[in-house]
Amino acid sequence: MALCGGIGALSLPSELIVHIFSFLSDRDKLRASAVCSRWRECLFYPALWTDLKLRLGGSVNGGGTGPGETPKLEFLMRKFGSFVRELELEFSPVEGYPGPVLDVDPDGHDTQFPDRWKDAMGCYLDQVLCVLRSLRNNRNLQKLSLYGATCILQEEGILGSLYSLDQDNQGSKKIKEIQQLFEQVLASSRQLKWLGCAFMLGMVKSRSLLSLSNLSAASLEHLSLLDGHALPPLEGQTPPPSDDRTPPLLCPPELERLPNLRSLVLDFRHFSSAMCQALSDGGRAPLLRLSLLLGGTAPPEAPPTEEDWQALVRQSVGLRVYLMALDGRSEDLLRVLKPSLPLEQLHFDSYAACSAGALELVSQQYHKTLTHFSLVRDNARFPDLSDNRNEDPLVLLAWRCTRLSLLLLHGYTVWAHNLIAIARLRGSSLKVLAVPEESIHFDPDQVQVLEEEPLHHLIKEVSLGLGRAWSPALDSALLLNDPTQHFYREAQSFSVAV
Repeated sequence: MALCGGIGALSLPSELIVHIFSFLSDRDKLRASAVCSRWRECLFYPALWTDLKLRLGGSVNGGGTGPGETPKLEFLMRKFGSFVRELELEFSPVEGYPGPVLDVDPDGHDTQFPDRWKDAMGCYLDQVLCVLRSLRNNRNLQKLSLYGATCILQEEGILGSLYSLDQDNQGSKKIKEIQQLFEQVLASSRQLKWLGCAFMLGMVKSRSLLSLSNLSAASLEHLSLLDGHALPPLEGQTPPPSDDRTPPLLCPPELERLPNLRSLVLDFRHFSSAMCQALSDGGRAPLLRLSLLLGGTAPPEAPPTEEDWQALVRQSVGLRVYLMALDGRSEDLLRVLKPSLPLEQLHFDSYAACSAGALELVSQQYHKTLTHFSLVRDNARFPDLSDNRNEDPLVLLAWRCTRLSLLLLHGYTVWAHNLIAIARLRGSSLKVLAVPEESIHFDPDQVQVLEEEPLHHLIKEVSLGLGRAWSPALDSALLLNDPTQHFYREAQSFSVAV
């Protein structure tokens, strides 16, 4: 960086150095601060740290801050936690998880569980406490987005502690302190516009939002609240006790304090008829985005009726809904899909195969609104949704849903000629057509008359139909390993569009 005449970068004005450093990531800023005192002074200029994106737990190689990084995190939050405006906090699972269990006892339990997770959980809780302690007096906070590790929530023993937080152990005490600090952060805020908390180890209680200051309640435009109780149990795991329903994190009366809410992300079992009616109140700002996670649990005791959805759509003309059905059945989906629901994005991810009847209903009811459709199944069998090779409900969906721009398929049989038909029907308006090669089957009768290799023929025809180069591929790592993380990130993007 030497300049002519031997004058170095240190001679540059501080404002220019600060501007250059603004293009660095948070991690690179910290590294650069060790170069010299001048750089350190410039790098700790408050304007460079108004937005923070942190991954907690796990290991450095895995993208998170491991136990050795805790002092750096404490220094960072001590310096900037009191005035940071936007904070995105995501837990990074321990490196190598999810992964195969190599050592199990006769009952099928992982004998290495205590050693594998004790340090990770201690690191996770300590670092969350570190972040929240630095935020509790922050009056400038405008965005707070917190995402936890669903794999830890699902582990046997962790969920148990959530149901008995009165246990006299260090972990429970830390979780209680996290709950108290989170409420202090809400009480101190004055201009919060975005609040998201998903799968954060019992951080949010059913009455936590009552701590939100009146100023932030009036300014809040986005709210995401998801807990771990809706998650389906892991294979071989005993479900958590279900003697009574878990109290919802958000109750209809609390919505009266949030008149300017524009986007909402909730567990579907907490989205009741009363909540739908509360959102339909004429004195509120119109709701524009609604994301719902339909997990492997029962829907609310009083789900929204067709009349409820009609009233909500009348109040919120631009409302669009994103629904993810996780490890449920087609019957569960059919019970909640009302004709007036303005469904724009649908993601069905389940071990149980989606029925052709469910696809038929979706294509008929939402042909004017549906833009994204994802159908995922993690199983060795690849069911065929069509009664025969020439009556594929996916082709009918592509034909009816004229606004369809994304179609993602995994774990189902798709016939090559039907895939070509989908590409020709939607053409260049279908921006994403993601299908892995193992899902594609070829009609033996058509293969015999082809003059070229079948897969090459398919790629050529689909590319012609879409008007761009195409190949069968799907990066399914995130979808299959942690579909809830996929839902949360998609829901955030869905809401940001507002």
